[in-house]
Amino acid sequence: MSQYFHVHPDNPQARLLHQAARILHEGGVIAYPTDSCYALGCQPGDKNALERIQRLRRLDDDHNLTLVCRDLSEIATYAKIDNSAYRLLKTLTPGPYTFLLKATGVVPRRLQHRKRRTIGIRVPDHRITRALLEEVDGPLMSTTLRLPDSELPMNDPEQIYEKLGHALDLVVDGGPCGVEPTSVVDMTREPPEVVRAGLGDVALFA
Repeated sequence: MSQYFHVHPDNPQARLLHQAARILHEGGVIAYPTDSCYALGCQPGDKNALERIQRLRRLDDDHNLTLVCRDLSEIATYAKIDNSAYRLLKTLTPGPYTFLLKATGVVPRRLQHRKRRTIGIRVPDHRITRALLEEVDGPLMSTTLRLPDSELPMNDPEQIYEKLGHALDLVVDGGPCGVEPTSVVDMTREPPEVVRAGLGDVALFA
């Protein structure tokens, strides 16, 4: 069974975040809260952890994976951003958006979309997530915690632990999240195209 950490949503305990980061660095897969839904996360370079998430979600090779980053400067390491895209991302981050961008050479091929060589990029506005990213000192490979037999993401950490504890290394309980995922915007198109309207306001792209 996985470990289970109660983390304060406003004042995340450094001791617990340090332990969570250690679990990730050792190849763990975790469930953690974000500003939209609970998500699954692992280290981007860990092939085995990524495969565990893909099996759990039953993801195919055409699914866009997401790197959850701390800020815009970190995004630029993993995605190609021109000036107009940078200005837009600066306006909308942190927030409940996922941006599809061309991946840089730093991103492992297995994390990129098989045909388009894109990567999802996200900067969440959630204290626990941001504090965890600081402790990890890098991005997390992440995907919404929505199981194949469900239309909605899981949002109750106790239910996540009960149902998936055998398949995870850690559940970070930061309280209940919503069930509406991020808005997804394809920044490789001109103008940018809303692929999925979710929690983030997409009126800007109308």
